[in-house]
Amino acid sequence: MFSRYSSTGPALKAYAGGVIDFRAAVEARDPDAMAAALADNVVFRSPVAFKPYPGKAITAAILRGVLRVFEDFRYVRELSGDDGRDHALVFEARIGDVAVEGCDFLHLDGTGLIDEFTVMVRPLSAAQALATAMAAQFEQIQREATTG
Repeated sequence: MFSRYSSTGPALKAYAGGVIDFRAAVEARDPDAMAAALADNVVFRSPVAFKPYPGKAITAAILRGVLRVFEDFRYVRELSGDDGRDHALVFEARIGDVAVEGCDFLHLDGTGLIDEFTVMVRPLSAAQALATAMAAQFEQIQREATTG
């Protein structure tokens, strides 16, 4: 079950801090800070590719690609699971003249780092625009994942 941050327990605050750091990094468009919020064994699930992408290097490179693709990105809602380890960050953005609505579903490991990262987007026209835009980025993403 998701809720707004309603608990004040130390564990929840610790986990919430990891998500707050990630959200602040995204909103500041700071790829290094975004990468710092990722666990080494993070698994990224794309809204436009079936195969998950395991590992911090490829996930960080994908997120840098997303920064190049999305315009006017903003989080509009944040939800947290009762244990503080599951979070949903609802966002809005544009790709050219296509409006995108989506959600980043994040799971945090025991240290507060993101170890599961799943993105969903709507409507279909947004998913298609995202697939096309990210395909154009993928050679650079692969290069960045390899070279750091």
